[in-house]
Amino acid sequence: MSQKALDLPRSIQTIRRHKILVSIVVVLGILGGAAYAVLKPPMLSSTALIVLPVQQNQQASGSSTTTTGPDPFTATQEVVASSSQVLLNALPKVHPAMPLGQLRQQVEVGSPAPDILSVTAKGKNTADAEANANAVADSYVSLVSSAHSPVGSIQARLLESANTASGTAPIEWDIICALAGALLGALIGSIIALAIGRNDRRLRVRDEIANSIGIPVLASVPVAHPSAAAGWTKLLEDYGPASVHAWQLRTALQQLDMARAGFGRPGYDGNDSSLYDGLGSIYDRDGRYSSLLVLSLSSDPGALALGPQLAAFAAAQNIQTILVIGPQQDAAATATLRTACTAPSAQAPMRHGLLRVAAYDEGDIDVEPDTALVIVVAVVDSRTPEIPDTMRTNATVLGVSAGAATAEQLARAAVVASADGREIAGLLVADPDPGDQTTGRVPRLARPARSRLPNRLRGIATEIKR
Repeated sequence: MSQKALDLPRSIQTIRRHKILVSIVVVLGILGGAAYAVLKPPMLSSTALIVLPVQQNQQASGSSTTTTGPDPFTATQEVVASSSQVLLNALPKVHPAMPLGQLRQQVEVGSPAPDILSVTAKGKNTADAEANANAVADSYVSLVSSAHSPVGSIQARLLESANTASGTAPIEWDIICALAGALLGALIGSIIALAIGRNDRRLRVRDEIANSIGIPVLASVPVAHPSAAAGWTKLLEDYGPASVHAWQLRTALQQLDMARAGFGRPGYDGNDSSLYDGLGSIYDRDGRYSSLLVLSLSSDPGALALGPQLAAFAAAQNIQTILVIGPQQDAAATATLRTACTAPSAQAPMRHGLLRVAAYDEGDIDVEPDTALVIVVAVVDSRTPEIPDTMRTNATVLGVSAGAATAEQLARAAVVASADGREIAGLLVADPDPGDQTTGRVPRLARPARSRLPNRLRGIATEIKR
């Protein structure tokens, strides 16, 4: 099985697309860190100092000179101070009560100077840390000062009792644990997102969408996502794309041969026989007009808005446009849009009379004589697509949202459209990925035919013969 190579920019895009999942895991990590901080509060430490008799130290060492190595006498006393006998004798004074093994883990004996021992104990609070350090220090002094000391009687004494404790403050500990949990959650969430992304076959970038069925992307624009009839009505009345997206929609109509010179400027040609429709083409009064079918998948609700937005854009360019919602393979997918188109308020033309909406279940629709463009919306099932019995159009485009369909789904839709005599002329991409730098194989516009200027004069005398 072939594996995709690790691509850092692509991985970052994958993580960003799954930012909700990653955010949830980060929140869980923060909560887990906070819970750990409560269950495992920071341990405070306190230290008691014990001074050893200098004379006995020198006699035991055999020399009064200082050596670079460890002092044997002091090293021996460190072992005695951390012995089981000392710890057992200290257990009755330890708070809270704990077994010998736990006390051994919380006590550390050191030697900051040749004749000084330090006993450091840990506790959940200042009082426990101080009490435990003093208990072990007192136990050691009592043991070595007695006549039954296993290392001989040593006149050790407590130099400084444990009276202060140091360590991480509770609020700092909570913050540290929360941050650690957040980092761990971000790491785990990113790994999960990358694992999901590697197994996700949905197409996200324009080139992948275009290459899946060998058809270029004509335009890619953000779309609205109305959930009710009122939202669709507002979209048809108020939709206005940004300049870059308006240019893409205009270019898409040009690619479909529905817009040429004179785009958006309706007017008469000087006689009553024909009327320029604003798309640059001429339709006669017998009812010829340009028509476009915008096909989308039922599993891709975002792409449904492409047809209405294209119709609203055309009307905004002074083009007499009709938006048609005909029979659908999946009626539920267009239910709210159909409701908006059949509402009493929708019977009056929108966009200053340049946009009309219509819905029908059978038969044909009445197209007014001044209509220049008809846009038909059709939705097919993504698993078993079938083209609904809707009106025939001059051209067909397939609408798809970035990351909403696989190559197999697009291919099935293209096959059934072709079988119904509707060749897919281009693709419209809804909500393109912000990080997508591909073009989707955008075709070049055909240059208008122009007569070539001569580059050489022939058949003309260039000198006078005598």
